[in-house]
Amino acid sequence: MTKITKAVIAAAGYGTRFLPATKNQPKEMLPIIDKPIVHYLVEEAIKSGIKDIILVTRTGQTALEDYFDSHIELEQKLEKSGKIERLKEIKKIPKLANFIYTRQRSDIPPGNAAPLFSVMPIINSDEPFVYMFGDDMTLSQNPVTKQIMDIYEKEEPAAVFGVQEVKEEEVHKYGTVRYKKNAKNRYEIEGFSEKASAKEAPSRMALFGRFVFSPKVLKEVTTTLPGKDGELGVADIFNALCGKGERVIAQPIEGEWHTTGDPLSYLKTSFKFALEREEMSKELKDYLKKHLRES
Repeated sequence: MTKITKAVIAAAGYGTRFLPATKNQPKEMLPIIDKPIVHYLVEEAIKSGIKDIILVTRTGQTALEDYFDSHIELEQKLEKSGKIERLKEIKKIPKLANFIYTRQRSDIPPGNAAPLFSVMPIINSDEPFVYMFGDDMTLSQNPVTKQIMDIYEKEEPAAVFGVQEVKEEEVHKYGTVRYKKNAKNRYEIEGFSEKASAKEAPSRMALFGRFVFSPKVLKEVTTTLPGKDGELGVADIFNALCGKGERVIAQPIEGEWHTTGDPLSYLKTSFKFALEREEMSKELKDYLKKHLRES
């Protein structure tokens, strides 16, 4: 099996739910405490053994490229002011991985699978790779990306992706999976429903943005027709693969999935990550308890 060394991060959206904050910067650059969202995704990928990070961007998103580049003027100012620890952190960023940038094509249907068209010239025809939604974050001692990479290497399916159980009242917000009965792997799916009601959804196991794709996925991208609302989603590709008898695994993950796709979810995720930080956890808890009592 070809070793997985590349991760594609989809960061080409307009972040309309965050306007005007995202008018001139990508949503993936919004900070979670002291690092942008995309930095956390890159770190997760690197901890999982990824070497090459491919960022799919859109016009006007040079902030992403600038962030993962060197900033000589800032480095000089930090050095002169004696802020050596900050300087070390800044210098680490361009060295995190080999960064590759490509623009999302404008001649293809929209949807969360659209960035895959843009990476076809970069991914070898026999090469599996990681795919990450740019607004999904995870908390886990064992990186979630590593978890699904391990499953892929063991099972060699057409695709494997992370799922987590959601509350019944939230099922309609997500895509949910229908598991096969008596399958070789109990997490193999026979289909996928996109944002179905709680009554119609096949399960409460919701897809989030961590995938490993075999070369079969890119081949399927070019032939799968757009689905709901004229968008091409990973759900459409998975349904096409399942319809051809290919194995697709929806793996429950160890850890927590957190989304930053809307302002309220973003705030909840920010608080959760802050509570994980030893230097600020106690003070933040005290602050929240005080203001909750007052309200």
